[in-house]
Amino acid sequence: MTVGTPIPPALATWAEDVVGPVRSVRDISHDRPASRVWELTSASGRTVLKMAPTAKFYARETRAYREAAPALERGSVPRLLESDARHRALLLTAVPGRTVRTLPLAPDRRRAVHRKAGVWLRRFHGDARDLTPQDYAEAAREIERAACDAEVHLERAGDLIGVREREVVRRHAAALALLGPLPVGYVHGDFQERNWLYDTGAGALAVVDLERARPHAAVFDVVRLACGSWAERPELRTAFCEGFGRLLTTAEEIALRCLSALDAASAISWGVPHDDQEVVERGRRTLARLVKGEFA
Repeated sequence: MTVGTPIPPALATWAEDVVGPVRSVRDISHDRPASRVWELTSASGRTVLKMAPTAKFYARETRAYREAAPALERGSVPRLLESDARHRALLLTAVPGRTVRTLPLAPDRRRAVHRKAGVWLRRFHGDARDLTPQDYAEAAREIERAACDAEVHLERAGDLIGVREREVVRRHAAALALLGPLPVGYVHGDFQERNWLYDTGAGALAVVDLERARPHAAVFDVVRLACGSWAERPELRTAFCEGFGRLLTTAEEIALRCLSALDAASAISWGVPHDDQEVVERGRRTLARLVKGEFA
């Protein structure tokens, strides 16, 4: 998706039917082929138009905005104004702030952001008692699928993952398959600093991109953090847990290592052919930590 990619005409017409004549359009897509997101300015103010890459992502994101987002603090997540399954389109309110990953935050401010992220995620996960039997079954399938997908990632990666690292991935996939039930929640699915917007003036945090939200083991939502910003800054994990209101259980700690190994294999197998060096490096760093026994 290149900067300045125009909105498809039919989608632009649909959006204007909701917000009125659009005065300006800014492409705010992620630097990835399937990302299609625009910021619109109209008499209604700033809104965000998003075209989901697949029908599955569209269904997940609309459900998340309709069922999970209303329980969150106002302004901490976009509000869904309208959606259209034909275009896989969502029209959302804009939330203030800049991506946390790009902000030069002082150490104490960054800890405060991770603490706020913990509070946000606990509320988003909701009460496990609100999940349906179907949700619990889906969460169990997600864990089973994660374990089974290890061989798929390794096959795609080929020689990109060494012999020792492949054994580590397989060992953690087997361990994940043997774990008993884990605490379940309605997860964000891609919870990391890239999807956090921080308003430095108001000190407010908002979270975006809910297209991967679904019932899953709650610990799944901290995998990208454990493989990313927490790796060299363990105090950020401490701050997050303070906001989240609890530490991980023993079973969740095991699951975190297992899921991180699988995330690493996926990151390398996907990132190399898509020339996403950031994702590839995350995977390589994680596997190196697991091989050395330094993952915590």
